[in-house]
This record gives sequence, structure tokens and C-alpha cells, in this order.
Amino acid sequence: DPLAGIIPRTLHQIFEKLTDNGTEFSVKVSLLEIYNEELFDLLNPSSDVSERLQMFDDPRNKRGVIIKGLEEITVHNKDEVYQILEKGAAKRTTAATLMNAYSSRSHSVFSVTIHMKETTIDGEELVKIGKLNLVDLA
Repeated sequence: DPLAGIIPRTLHQIFEKLTDNGTEFSVKVSLLEIYNEELFDLLNPSSDVSERLQMFDDPRNKRGVIIKGLEEITVHNKDEVYQILEKGAAKRTTAATLMNAYSSRSHSVFSVTIHMKETTIDGEELVKIGKLNLVDLA
């Protein structure tokens, strides 16, 4: 679709490459909102979005953080991701701005985590992990 945004295009490419490769893989996604310097989980199955998340420094990774309670959902194809994005987008904080009558007043971070299993020439099983963060600024 020539009118598709960056997230649909990215996920289309990711799933296309993963399935073409024939390797075993799993994909998990999360979606959080940053509003007034507070974090909210937009994929939390509870209808109460007002539950704030807590962020901590990751003791295993000096440049990383851990977001306690953030929902990560396993997805199997791009269509599942689109449905999840629609549900999450409906929970975002919106308000009228000078530029737009219905505009987001928050930032969001959509994360895609991929685990791939590969077998080396020696028959050893190797797991590769990648994470992509797509950020939408208010």
C-alpha cells in the first residue's frame, strides 16, 4: 500500500524476511505511551489505562532500562500486529491542538522483539535476538 505508514511497512518487511528465511522465529510486540512524563501500557488487557508503569535501570545492561509490568504480546503475522496497533491507538491520550482537531498529546514507543533460532555448520543451535523501537513523538 503506497499510503501505508512506517510501522506497517516495517512489519511487512520483517515478516516477509523471517518467513522467506525458513528459520524458526518468534515475534513479540509492546506499546507504551509517555504522557506528562508518566508511562502507560497501551496493550494492557484491562480497560484501565491509568495504571502507571515503573521504569528501572537494567543492572545487566548499563544503557538499558526495564519497564515493570509492560505487556508483551506474541504475534504470528503482520495482520495480528495491525489489530493490536488499532487497539493501542484507541487508548492513546488525544486532544485538540492548533494544528489538528484530533491530535495525540503523548509520545508512544512501539517495540518489536524478534528471537531467531539458527543451526550452525557444527550443528550447534544459535539464538539471535533483535529489538526495534519505533517512536511517535507528539
